[in-house]
Amino acid sequence: MVKTTVNTKVQFENWVNDFSDELYSWAFYKTTSKETAEDLVQETFLAAYHKIDSFEGKSQPKTWLFSILNNKVIDYYRKSAKTTKQTFSLTENSGYELSDAVFTETGCWQNYDVNPIWDQEVHLLDNSEFNIVMQECMQELPKKWKTALTSKYLSDKNTEAICQELEITTSNYWQIVHRAKLLVKKCLEINWA
Repeated sequence: MVKTTVNTKVQFENWVNDFSDELYSWAFYKTTSKETAEDLVQETFLAAYHKIDSFEGKSQPKTWLFSILNNKVIDYYRKSAKTTKQTFSLTENSGYELSDAVFTETGCWQNYDVNPIWDQEVHLLDNSEFNIVMQECMQELPKKWKTALTSKYLSDKNTEAICQELEITTSNYWQIVHRAKLLVKKCLEINWA
């Protein structure tokens, strides 16, 4: 019995030495925070240590550890989404206010700095947590605005068909789409940051 415990301890120490850097790199890629990545790797090893007896060897240790880490990353984003989520009520008027605030009185673009979440070279649509937040933002749109966006970008309908379905003019359609995109963008900046 003591021999098994010693072997398990040696095995675990080898895993820490062999996989720490790769796990950290992955956690940092997923969170872009050094401290968070370090914490997630530490939590991964703690969870693995407590469950090492359940590791049956059906997969490689590295695969098993990455699986634990990925679950820790998901939990991290779920927790941060619950604690930092702000309410963002979208109405047609807020869309007009937001789109009007983007331009100066002469019709030129305001000079705004790019929000850091859009400045990253990552594919946000590959991130399941981001997609959940985006769906929540889409649900907040007025019905006509949501239909216009989903018809164009998800159903790939042409403009004429969408205008007929919504009983609006083409120019009204483009205004709706523009304002809806601005509202979704603003909602994401508040709830995804």
